[in-house]
Amino acid sequence: MPRLTAPGRAKWAVALAAGSVLWAAGVANADKPVGGTTPTPGGSDKPKGDANGRTLLSSVSQSRIQVTYPDGRTGSGSMEDLTSVDPNWEPPVCWYEPVFTPEQLKSAVADLKKNGGMGAVNAHEFWTSGIFVDHYEEGEEQDNFDVNSSKNTMANGYKDYNVGKDGMFWRSVVRKGHEHDTEAWDCGRVMFWQDAGTIPDDPHAPTPETLAAYAYDQIDVPKTEVELKPQTKSTVNLPTWVWLDKGTFKEVKVRAELPGTGLWAETTAKPVALHLEPGTADAETFPASGDCEINADGSIGTPYTKGKADETPPCGIRYLRASNGEPYQLSASITWEISWEGTGGAQGDLPDGTFETTQDMEVQEIQSINR
Repeated sequence: MPRLTAPGRAKWAVALAAGSVLWAAGVANADKPVGGTTPTPGGSDKPKGDANGRTLLSSVSQSRIQVTYPDGRTGSGSMEDLTSVDPNWEPPVCWYEPVFTPEQLKSAVADLKKNGGMGAVNAHEFWTSGIFVDHYEEGEEQDNFDVNSSKNTMANGYKDYNVGKDGMFWRSVVRKGHEHDTEAWDCGRVMFWQDAGTIPDDPHAPTPETLAAYAYDQIDVPKTEVELKPQTKSTVNLPTWVWLDKGTFKEVKVRAELPGTGLWAETTAKPVALHLEPGTADAETFPASGDCEINADGSIGTPYTKGKADETPPCGIRYLRASNGEPYQLSASITWEISWEGTGGAQGDLPDGTFETTQDMEVQEIQSINR
């Protein structure tokens, strides 16, 4: 089967991603891509592989970036994803990663020759074993479509898969769920060689900030469930106290490392404020901005105690009109300040994140309560 060239590649790539078996390689179980294994042909969820870590995958969107949680969190249970407060920001859609040593590539091509199928040389281009042999064993040049210039360029070939040289072959990775985004085509280089201890001179080469953004995408935070007094029924013109117990909201850390590169980044989400939206214009918030600061001990606001019904809470709401059978939707969102540090002392900030929940609030007309 001949290699596909533009403009026919896009349609072919979509079809292959949906129904064909592609191959990739990891480096032993410790480097298994985050997110679990991908089901393999025959219905088994157990990946096919051997001691060298070769694994059949149904897509090339899985990254080798390793994610850990230094603060002990696992990202499971009652944890939820953050949403960036900047709607125009998101982690990079694609980047390059080391995927094969010379020996691993040679072995993978041998498997491809034996078993048939096609292999990925970037996120959108797939070759038969014969083309792999031509390019990576015999050293023939191959054309490489540059989506930015809409031109084909020639990629230099390699002799005997560069066996004996110190380094790895690199290939593009696409952020999961963004395989068909226009930006995913920007990482269009055919799988290429990179000497050990060096990073490609390419605008889509990974950086500490790339890993910081990847870690941001893995952050999970506690659900925002505020304590209320009264709990789900308030009274017109009397304040509802809102608070969160201390220790509920702590810093969340996620560390991302890319094996074989020395690159790492640790992204930290720090809770800084609770924002209240009463769900109606007929209400007042305390403070007036609706932003309740987080106290030094990790608590928010002050718990209601008997005898404080007429006092103004440091964090709360006063409803001015009854809900009349249609409960108001009280929303509470925690703002998380995001910062990161990484390889070589690199550091910076990323857009704040937020997580919001809503709950029904019944408001009655009674003008007095028992104290």
